[in-house]
Amino acid sequence: MIILGVILLILGFVFGISVLWTIGIILLVIGAILWILGALGHAVGGRRHYW
Repeated sequence: MIILGVILLILGFVFGISVLWTIGIILLVIGAILWILGALGHAVGGRRHYW
């Protein structure tokens, strides 16, 4: 999810599409939150680790 967010951020910046930029930021933030929760040992979506 983090990688997809970064790709959308780059595409939104290069092509000037603000919707891609916004979706990229949202995916990046959600992916980072899930990654941090998984790294702290909290079960995310029924899994101990979030990849």
